Order: sequence, then structure tokens, then C-alpha cells
Amino acid sequence: MSISACAIVIPCYNEEHRLPSSEFSKFIGETDVQFIFVDDGSTDRTASVLDGLAAEYPSRVAVHRMVQNRGKAEAVREGLLKACAARANYVGFWDADLATPLEAILDFRELLDRRRDIEMVFGARINLLGRAVNRRLVRHYFGRVFATAAAFTLGFEIYDTQCGAKLFRVTDGFAQRLQSPFIGGWIFDVEMIAREVEARRGTSLPPVQSVIYEYPLDVWRDVAGSKISGADWLRVGFNLCRIWLRYLRRWPSIS
Repeated sequence: MSISACAIVIPCYNEEHRLPSSEFSKFIGETDVQFIFVDDGSTDRTASVLDGLAAEYPSRVAVHRMVQNRGKAEAVREGLLKACAARANYVGFWDADLATPLEAILDFRELLDRRRDIEMVFGARINLLGRAVNRRLVRHYFGRVFATAAAFTLGFEIYDTQCGAKLFRVTDGFAQRLQSPFIGGWIFDVEMIAREVEARRGTSLPPVQSVIYEYPLDVWRDVAGSKISGADWLRVGFNLCRIWLRYLRRWPSIS
């Protein structure tokens, strides 16, 4: 597959009934964005759905199959590596249920085109007036507690690390920092930032917090069927500690 300037990874696990194929098809037909769908060992008919999209747009859609389910973190990591290897200028990942509409990809890309000092655009779920960010209240409060813990771990304020809509500029070393599997489970987004912190320490590269742009989304919807369990939430503190010990190893100073 020939990848154009922007390639988006879509991790998929048993998404037969949740993947809005028609929305993907319409967007792919109207834009030049490339997609890499990663089938993370699905046991339903997800593979058939993805094959249908690939058949419809053979030059714009690739399907990468993982033999067994390894989790969203590994699905995203393998997909991003494939996008980088195909020489995309911008690579990113998007939740398969389109909680964030695909149109936001174009906004993220426009920002990276315009702001050469920015390397990463993260969707931020902020329910400001004039926006349609619909999130269950309990999920919102859990998210705020987690965001506080993630900011303390990283050492700088960040509002929303876990939104499943992100776009990155492919820079020297970006793919290199994706070579090893993630250790943090579903909070791999925090781990990606921590790897950037570690790689920049003692160099002339700008600090991570100066190259991340948090983009307040106009639309975000809380789609039922999340695969994050209560046990996953219980492991959050442990995995944040693992990330800190592996990449940061200092007492954070929030600024």
C-alpha cells in the first residue's frame, strides 16, 4: 500500500457490530487520508468487515492481522510502525467506534501543517459551551482523577491523555521509540509521552510539553461497549508506577 502524507491506525477487536463501516467508506472516498486497520485477533466477523473496506479502497486501506489478541496497546504500536515504515509524514490512531468523528483528522493535520513547532495533536474531551462532548458523569470523574495521576507521573499538566484520537508528526527517532512493546497496558498513551520525555532528557530537543497540542474536540460521544474492565482500572496505579520507574525515575515537579 502506498501511504500518503497522513496515515491513521484503527485498532479493532471484535468490532463487527460497532465499526461504522459506512462512515469510514464515505470519509475515505472524500479525502486522501490512508487507513491501517489492525485486527487484534478478533473472534467475530471483524475480519470480513475490514476486508470489505480494503476491497472497496485497495490503495487507501490496509488490514494488518494479529494472530492472537494482544490488546489495544500492541495493536496501535504495530500499526504505527507500519505507517512509519511506509513513510507517512503524519501518523496517528483513532478509536474504531468513532467516538471522535473522522472529520477531526483533517483539523489535526491542518494544525500540524500550520504549526511546525507542534509534533503531537491530542484530542481533548472538554465539554465547553458550544461543543457536543457527551460523556457519562462517572467516566468523566474517573477521567479527571486519572488525569491528575498521569500529570503527576509525567511532571507536567496535561488535561486528557486517554482520548483515542491522536496524530503525530513523524520525526527522527519517533519510530525508534516504538520498537519495544508497551508495559503500561491500556494507558500506553502515557507511556508514549514518557518515552518522549526520556529520549529528550539531556538533549537540545524542546521539552515534550512544548510540542504537544491538546485540541478541544467539537464533538465526542460516549459509545457503549468499552473493553476496559474494572480490573484494568485497579491496575492503573501499578502501571503508572512501572512507567515512572522505567522512563522517568525522578520526583515530578508539576509546572
